[in-house]
Amino acid sequence: MSKSPTPDELHNFITGLKKDILEETKRAYGEKAFHRWVNPLYEGTLPDPDGYACLRSSCGDSMEVFLKFDGERVSQASFRTAGCGAGAVCGSYAAEMALHKGPEEIRKITALSILETLGGLPREEEPMAALAAKTLHAALQDFMRKREHQIQGNT
Repeated sequence: MSKSPTPDELHNFITGLKKDILEETKRAYGEKAFHRWVNPLYEGTLPDPDGYACLRSSCGDSMEVFLKFDGERVSQASFRTAGCGAGAVCGSYAAEMALHKGPEEIRKITALSILETLGGLPREEEPMAALAAKTLHAALQDFMRKREHQIQGNT
Protein backbone atom coordinates (compact mmCIF):
# COMPACT_ATOMS: atom_id res chain seq x y z
CA MET A 1 0.00 0.00 0.00
CA SER A 2 1.41 3.38 -1.00
CA LYS A 3 1.21 6.32 1.29
CA SER A 4 -0.43 9.60 0.28
CA PRO A 5 1.90 12.48 -0.48
CA THR A 6 2.37 15.09 2.20
CA PRO A 7 1.11 18.61 1.50
CA ASP A 8 4.74 19.74 0.96
CA GLU A 9 5.40 16.91 -1.51
CA LEU A 10 2.22 17.73 -3.40
CA HIS A 11 3.08 21.45 -3.46
CA ASN A 12 6.60 20.71 -4.76
CA PHE A 13 5.20 18.39 -7.45
CA ILE A 14 2.70 21.02 -8.64
CA THR A 15 5.33 23.78 -8.58
CA GLY A 16 7.70 21.63 -10.66
CA LEU A 17 4.94 20.73 -13.10
CA LYS A 18 4.02 24.40 -13.60
CA LYS A 19 7.68 25.25 -14.21
CA ASP A 20 7.99 22.45 -16.78
CA ILE A 21 4.83 23.60 -18.60
CA LEU A 22 6.03 27.21 -18.72
CA GLU A 23 9.48 26.19 -20.00
CA GLU A 24 7.96 23.96 -22.70
CA THR A 25 5.57 26.72 -23.76
CA LYS A 26 8.45 29.22 -23.97
CA ARG A 27 10.41 26.79 -26.18
CA ALA A 28 7.39 26.16 -28.44
CA TYR A 29 6.18 29.78 -28.71
CA GLY A 30 9.46 31.67 -28.55
CA GLU A 31 10.36 34.38 -26.06
CA LYS A 32 8.26 37.22 -27.52
CA ALA A 33 5.03 35.24 -27.96
CA PHE A 34 5.53 33.50 -24.61
CA HIS A 35 5.61 36.80 -22.75
CA ARG A 36 2.42 37.92 -24.51
CA TRP A 37 0.83 34.54 -23.61
CA VAL A 38 1.67 35.11 -19.93
CA ASN A 39 0.53 38.76 -20.06
CA PRO A 40 -1.77 39.43 -23.02
CA LEU A 41 -2.12 43.14 -23.70
CA TYR A 42 -5.33 44.77 -24.95
CA GLU A 43 -7.49 41.97 -23.54
CA GLY A 44 -11.07 42.73 -22.63
CA THR A 45 -14.07 44.54 -23.99
CA LEU A 46 -14.54 48.16 -24.98
CA PRO A 47 -17.90 49.74 -24.20
CA ASP A 48 -19.78 51.02 -27.26
CA PRO A 49 -17.19 50.03 -29.86
CA ASP A 50 -17.30 51.69 -33.27
CA GLY A 51 -16.41 48.35 -34.83
CA TYR A 52 -17.03 44.89 -33.41
CA ALA A 53 -16.83 41.32 -34.65
CA CYS A 54 -16.98 37.84 -33.21
CA LEU A 55 -15.83 34.89 -35.32
CA ARG A 56 -15.37 31.20 -34.60
CA SER A 57 -12.67 28.96 -36.06
CA SER A 58 -13.20 25.47 -37.43
CA CYS A 59 -11.70 24.07 -34.19
CA GLY A 60 -14.33 25.87 -32.11
CA ASP A 61 -12.21 28.71 -30.71
CA SER A 62 -13.80 32.14 -30.86
CA MET A 63 -12.33 35.63 -31.10
CA GLU A 64 -13.90 39.02 -30.52
CA VAL A 65 -12.33 42.32 -31.61
CA PHE A 66 -13.45 45.75 -30.41
CA LEU A 67 -12.36 48.95 -32.17
CA LYS A 68 -12.85 52.60 -31.28
CA PHE A 69 -11.98 55.26 -33.83
CA ASP A 70 -10.98 58.87 -33.54
CA GLY A 71 -11.82 60.10 -37.01
CA GLU A 72 -10.25 57.64 -39.44
CA ARG A 73 -7.75 56.13 -37.00
CA VAL A 74 -8.11 53.43 -34.36
CA SER A 75 -7.76 55.06 -30.96
CA GLN A 76 -8.47 51.92 -28.91
CA ALA A 77 -8.47 48.24 -29.74
CA SER A 78 -9.04 45.15 -27.67
CA PHE A 79 -9.86 41.47 -28.04
CA ARG A 80 -11.39 38.60 -26.17
CA THR A 81 -10.97 34.93 -26.97
CA ALA A 82 -12.29 31.60 -25.83
CA GLY A 83 -9.79 28.99 -26.78
CA CYS A 84 -6.10 28.20 -26.74
CA GLY A 85 -3.18 30.34 -25.60
CA ALA A 86 -2.23 31.04 -29.21
CA GLY A 87 -5.59 32.79 -29.64
CA ALA A 88 -4.74 35.18 -26.81
CA VAL A 89 -1.29 35.87 -28.28
CA CYS A 90 -2.63 36.49 -31.80
CA GLY A 91 -5.60 38.56 -30.61
CA SER A 92 -3.29 40.68 -28.47
CA TYR A 93 -0.95 41.37 -31.37
CA ALA A 94 -3.80 42.03 -33.82
CA ALA A 95 -5.26 44.64 -31.45
CA GLU A 96 -1.86 46.24 -30.93
CA MET A 97 -1.11 46.30 -34.66
CA ALA A 98 -4.44 48.07 -35.35
CA LEU A 99 -3.76 50.96 -32.98
CA HIS A 100 -3.41 54.36 -34.68
CA LYS A 101 -4.05 52.78 -38.09
CA GLY A 102 -6.60 53.74 -40.71
CA PRO A 103 -8.78 51.33 -42.71
CA GLU A 104 -6.27 50.73 -45.52
CA GLU A 105 -3.49 49.96 -43.06
CA ILE A 106 -5.73 47.62 -41.07
CA ARG A 107 -6.60 45.70 -44.23
CA LYS A 108 -2.87 44.98 -44.63
CA ILE A 109 -2.73 43.19 -41.26
CA THR A 110 -2.72 39.52 -42.19
CA ALA A 111 -2.12 36.20 -40.49
CA LEU A 112 1.41 36.29 -41.87
CA SER A 113 2.11 39.81 -40.58
CA ILE A 114 0.79 38.83 -37.14
CA LEU A 115 3.00 35.71 -37.11
CA GLU A 116 6.02 37.73 -38.22
CA THR A 117 5.40 40.35 -35.53
CA LEU A 118 5.10 37.81 -32.75
CA GLY A 119 8.01 35.71 -33.99
CA GLY A 120 6.03 32.66 -35.12
CA LEU A 121 4.03 29.91 -33.46
CA PRO A 122 4.04 26.13 -33.62
CA ARG A 123 2.60 25.14 -37.03
CA GLU A 124 -0.55 23.60 -35.53
CA GLU A 125 -1.39 26.90 -33.82
CA GLU A 126 -0.78 29.20 -36.80
CA PRO A 127 -4.48 29.19 -37.81
CA MET A 128 -5.14 31.37 -34.75
CA ALA A 129 -3.31 34.21 -36.50
CA ALA A 130 -5.75 33.85 -39.41
CA LEU A 131 -8.69 33.96 -36.99
CA ALA A 132 -7.30 37.12 -35.36
CA ALA A 133 -6.75 38.84 -38.74
CA LYS A 134 -10.19 37.84 -40.05
CA THR A 135 -11.89 39.04 -36.87
CA LEU A 136 -9.99 42.34 -37.02
CA HIS A 137 -11.08 42.82 -40.65
CA ALA A 138 -14.68 41.97 -39.75
CA ALA A 139 -14.62 44.57 -36.96
CA LEU A 140 -13.29 47.11 -39.47
CA GLN A 141 -16.13 46.19 -41.86
CA ASP A 142 -18.61 46.73 -39.04
CA PHE A 143 -17.16 50.21 -38.45
CA MET A 144 -17.26 51.03 -42.19
CA ARG A 145 -20.87 49.80 -42.47
CA LYS A 146 -21.96 51.91 -39.46
CA ARG A 147 -20.13 54.95 -40.78
CA GLU A 148 -21.72 54.58 -44.24
CA HIS A 149 -25.16 54.20 -42.67
CA GLN A 150 -24.55 57.33 -40.59
CA ILE A 151 -23.41 59.31 -43.66
CA GLN A 152 -26.47 58.18 -45.63
CA GLY A 153 -28.72 59.10 -42.72
CA ASN A 154 -27.32 62.63 -42.68
CA THR A 155 -27.90 63.32 -46.38
